Amino acid sequence: MRVLIVALFLLLVVLQYRLWVGEGSLAEVHNLKQEIELQKQALLQLEQRNRALKAEVADLKEGLEAIEERARSELGMIGEGEIFYQITAPAQARQ
Repeated sequence: MRVLIVALFLLLVVLQYRLWVGEGSLAEVHNLKQEIELQKQALLQLEQRNRALKAEVADLKEGLEAIEERARSELGMIGEGEIFYQITAPAQARQ
């Protein structure tokens, strides 16, 4: 009887060790859940960025306003019949 009790106690110790420290332990499961949450947040940000890029691509394909806006802001272009004015600060104000 005493051998059975010792064997059951050792089995309980081994199972408890695996539960708290070993592979698949509660701490590992908790860490994996936190990592999953971080990955979900990163995925949501990337999906939002993709939606914005898709909207921009669709706008560039369909509308001339977006192309004109890009040409003005990034390339410094002006439309036909427009006059370009460049305003600079006086030399004293720049120092």
